Amino acid sequence: MSAGYPFAAPGRDTTREELVRSTAAKAAESLDLRLQVLERFGPSLVACAGAMAAAFRAGGTLLAFGNGGSSTDAQSVAQLFLTPGRGGRQLPAISLTGDSALLTALANDVHFDVVFARQLAALGRRGDIAVALSTSGGSANVLQGLQAARRAGMVTVGFAGSGGGRMAGEALADHLFVVPSSSVHRIQEAQTTLRHVLWELVQHELAGTGSDRAGSDRAGSDRV
Repeated sequence: MSAGYPFAAPGRDTTREELVRSTAAKAAESLDLRLQVLERFGPSLVACAGAMAAAFRAGGTLLAFGNGGSSTDAQSVAQLFLTPGRGGRQLPAISLTGDSALLTALANDVHFDVVFARQLAALGRRGDIAVALSTSGGSANVLQGLQAARRAGMVTVGFAGSGGGRMAGEALADHLFVVPSSSVHRIQEAQTTLRHVLWELVQHELAGTGSDRAGSDRAGSDRV
């Protein structure tokens, strides 16, 4: 508990008021960061949504990948586009972290650094969309995945934090969203908001309400 609440040290009594204040402060920090990134990346989100919508119109598939918590986020991204719920358009998407047999085979037989690059080389094709998720922007397998996607002629989208790491330094993504925080929790929360807004903008684009509406507001594949 001390990791999330530093004041809750062993042997020290923690009051309910302290817990409430800490929780409220974290919620306020999270909300402020989400609003900040939406303000900062509004035009970039519109541009990215336009590129993704064009790729989907041409028959492209979204392929998402990341490690740890970002692996779970990759699965959530794929699920969001595949089964958007009432009113949304179903779009082809794959999570490269969903097949544990394939992941462990590549990690064991080749190297963990290539678990995404090898999948992208096999499953991806020109015009697809690669969505890379990281909190540091420095995971070797994520970076190699982006490099493989670039070589294949895919649209590359990156989500990172903490300055963007090598993902930003080497300009590996066509569309990059770096959350300005060093907290893994805040980064992932803000990235979730960015991804959902991006999904909504893509849906608007594909429905024909596209960039004009988004700009005014803010300034199913054979391989599945």
